[in-house]
Parts: sequence; structure tokens; C-alpha cells
Amino acid sequence: MARRTRKTAWSRSLQRVLKTMTRTAMNVGSKAIKAGLRAAPPAGKRVVSKKALVPSANWTAGIAIGAAGPRRYRLYKPSGIQRDERLPLLVMLHGCGQDAEALAASSRMNAVAARERFFVLYPEQDRLANVQGCWNWYDTRTGRAQAEASSIGAAIERICLTQAVDRNRIALAGISAGAGMAVLLATLHPERFRAIAMHSGIAPGVAHSSATAIKAMFGQTVTTSPLPVIAPDVRLPALLVIHGAADHVVAPGNGREAALRWAERVSAKAGKARRVQRGARYAATVTDFRKSRQLTATLCEIERLGHAWSGGAAGQPYSDPQGPDASRMIWSFIARQFARTAG
Repeated sequence: MARRTRKTAWSRSLQRVLKTMTRTAMNVGSKAIKAGLRAAPPAGKRVVSKKALVPSANWTAGIAIGAAGPRRYRLYKPSGIQRDERLPLLVMLHGCGQDAEALAASSRMNAVAARERFFVLYPEQDRLANVQGCWNWYDTRTGRAQAEASSIGAAIERICLTQAVDRNRIALAGISAGAGMAVLLATLHPERFRAIAMHSGIAPGVAHSSATAIKAMFGQTVTTSPLPVIAPDVRLPALLVIHGAADHVVAPGNGREAALRWAERVSAKAGKARRVQRGARYAATVTDFRKSRQLTATLCEIERLGHAWSGGAAGQPYSDPQGPDASRMIWSFIARQFARTAG
């Protein structure tokens, strides 16, 4: 009877803890997320394209444990890796209302990875940490953002230890909240990454709470903080910013602000903007920021694009197939940075 009583008491205690965790998770950042989702276009029924995820033997799942607790991830691994071969790693961070499979399906990055031969890691936010599945990239005052960045770092380290990854060729990319988390990771650990791509995200250092995140999302002026000081011998990763001119969730000005802040960090100057269009796809205005001919940031502002992955798979939420192919742009940008740093 005593054993049963102890078990019952333990069960009640566990239930209380879980209820408290759930209430906390539902409250943290909910204002920012709900505001963004209200402004977003209807996502519709989620459809995951099998074509984007095959071959299944190369699409595996795992769990990594870090400062924010365990986080699931999905990994795409190219076929036919040789014993002495080391391949690049691209870390892809999903946005609100998404998970690893949804981002893989909408971006079709696995198809690019199969062709160009690189690993793709998709860390996944825990719904207990954020009920909308958003990374808490803005919550730097409490340390939640840094803890989640640490957990993503743990997933990266796990893949580096268990797969044939070239540690000198690791890059980050993310959309929306994932873009915010990607740039946070890059500012915390610039020595670990060679390039970073932000798609429809908020500039670094402009939000530190749900309230300031809401203001930044809608283009309101907020007090910014400087980027973290890095060692003189550490090079800031090159940044690619992709943003839609018709984005009603994250104001388009955030894209330009992100590129400007990154460029200002190393006193890089903007070059002449150029307009690019391929076929019937949306046109884009591209601006490079350089210092002594060295590329620091590239800003790609896409006409008519909303809050969606540009050139993504048709029929997927937060995906617009009419835009220029963001996945190809991202990999092309990253590959050039890998080649430059290797030299």
C-alpha cells in the first residue's frame, strides 16, 4: 500500500509539473507569435511532398540534448559517401507553424543537397517551449534564446561527431523565427560558421522580448543593441538576406536593416543595386556590401513576395513557387564562401 501511495503521490506531482510547464510555454512569446500568425496568409492544410524528402534511407531522425533540453532533428545525408570524404553541413531552421519536415518540403533543400553533396540538418523546436513551434530567438534577456541556441549547437556537434562532416564548412539558414535564431547563433559563435542566410527574418539586436519582437515585426522603431564583440582574429560570417517586398508578417525594412547592421559591424559599404529577373519569376533587387572587395553581406529584396519561402514547392504553406529559387541562391552563396575561406 505504501508503494502504491508513493507512486500516486509521484504521479500527482508529475502532473502538476507538466501542467505548469504547459501554462508557461503557452504564455511565453504568445503575443508575438499570435500577432505574426494573424497577419500571415492562411497556411491551409499541411501537405508534405514526398518528393522533397526522398530517398527515405537518407532521411533520418534523432534527438540532441542541450541547455534548453532535448530537441528533435531530421538529417538529410547524401548517398555514396566515401570513407575519406568530408562534406559540408547546412543547418536549416524552420519558422513558426512549421517543423523540420515542413521546411524540408517547402524549401526542397534536400534536392539541392543531393545534387551538390552536402548534409542538411533540420533542428526542431519543442512545442512545450513554444506552442506555435517558434524558436524563442528574441528572449535574450532571460537567457532562453541563448539556451535554445546551445541546444541547436548540441545537435550540430552530434552530427559532426557521427557523420562525415567537414567542420570547416558549416553554414546556417533560417526563415522567419528560424532566421532570427540563425543570426543569433552566428553572433554567439562566429568562428563556427562560414556563412549565414536569413529569409524573412528580423535584424539582429533589435528585439529582446516579445514586446520588442512585435514592434520589430511590424516595422516600428526599437532600441537596438550592438552586435557582440568578437576577437580580432575571428571573421564575421558572410550574410545573405532574402526578404519579400510584400511581406505583411515581418516588415520588409527588417531585411535591409539586417544587412546594414551586419555591414556596419566591419565598416563595409553598399555597392550599386542591380535588378535581376529570370523568366516569369518575381524580380529582385540585389545589393552587395563589401570592405576592400571582400563580401560581407548581400541583400536580395524580392518584388511581390510575401512571408513565404521564395521559389518553394507548390501547395506547401509559407511557400511561393513564383519567386526566384531561394534554396539555390542560398547554396550558391554559401558555396562561394566555402571556396573563399578555403583559399
